[in-house]
Amino acid sequence: MSRFWNAKTTETKPYTPGEQPSAGVKYIKINTNENPYPPSPKVYEAINNSCNEELRLYPNPEGLEARTAFASANNLDVNQVFVGNGSDEVLAMAFMAFYDNLNPIMILDISYSFYPVYCKRLDVAYNTIPVNNDFTINVDRFLEPSGGVVIANPNAPTSIAICLDDIKSILEAHPNNVVIIDEAYIDFGGESAIPLIAEYENLLVVQTLSKSRSLAGMRIGFAAGNPQLIEGLDRVKNSFNSYTIDRLAIVAAKAALEDTEHFTNNVNKIIKTREYVVDELKSLGFGVLDSKANFIFITHSKFVAKDIFMYLKTKGILVRYFDLPRVSDYLRVTIGTDYEMCIFIEKIKKFIEV
Repeated sequence: MSRFWNAKTTETKPYTPGEQPSAGVKYIKINTNENPYPPSPKVYEAINNSCNEELRLYPNPEGLEARTAFASANNLDVNQVFVGNGSDEVLAMAFMAFYDNLNPIMILDISYSFYPVYCKRLDVAYNTIPVNNDFTINVDRFLEPSGGVVIANPNAPTSIAICLDDIKSILEAHPNNVVIIDEAYIDFGGESAIPLIAEYENLLVVQTLSKSRSLAGMRIGFAAGNPQLIEGLDRVKNSFNSYTIDRLAIVAAKAALEDTEHFTNNVNKIIKTREYVVDELKSLGFGVLDSKANFIFITHSKFVAKDIFMYLKTKGILVRYFDLPRVSDYLRVTIGTDYEMCIFIEKIKKFIEV
């Protein structure tokens, strides 16, 4: 603690990201839900073509090329799309734009742990709704009065998705409050709520290019919703940083969104590998939740999750362990390449044999 911090900073408990190995330390890194495959070659081409004297100039403050590409990919108008420096920033702006400390919003007790951090830091009141014992979402609880709803779909770290009919029910229960559906992992088997935007003015869908488009290093996130919601996000953005997304990120986003063949091939490879890994783990006695994401949530009745986590780390494999109530018996495992996941399975088998 520093004597220079203000009270809000002193009381803040920040989000803890997954471990990032030091330079030169080699791991099979399946702990932070990154895509194991490179981005589209067209992304490299677009970035190379943009590495010129125009970097001395500010980017388009509206990120127009990126927004237009996202709108085109999702059958939206450009005024229904907002772009920011990663979906985390987009979410933070949404919390600032639509929620307050008078009307508590609803979030899940087991979900993306950045949500309560935003609430506490941004002075947003909230209530946590427990997931069921099998980690599914009790949708009925989200039909109760509140100041808004935030749900990750598929949920993280559990990997479980809810259907569009459930999302419709939540939207209809909160006609005067914003419902945020965080779709960071939607491309790996879930059904996007974006088509519902035309019907529900209170829906804001947040997506990222970090996962399915392999651009975690570029930090590009989007929000989609009715123009009034987008205008609210713009008001927040332009209150502290008009240029949230840089020139290279804009052209990278456009190229990635336009290369649908590369995107589809990568997503399908990850889904296929995921199913192989799930089958292998189940044959070894693991419980695996139904995943619609690029990761799986696993447990074993005979072995302690933390022990498996530590063993894998000694073998050069990083997975994610959460030492938290209700999930301390589980590990979150990102789906890597076939080669990486074969090594992961091999080491798991060695651990069980020990």
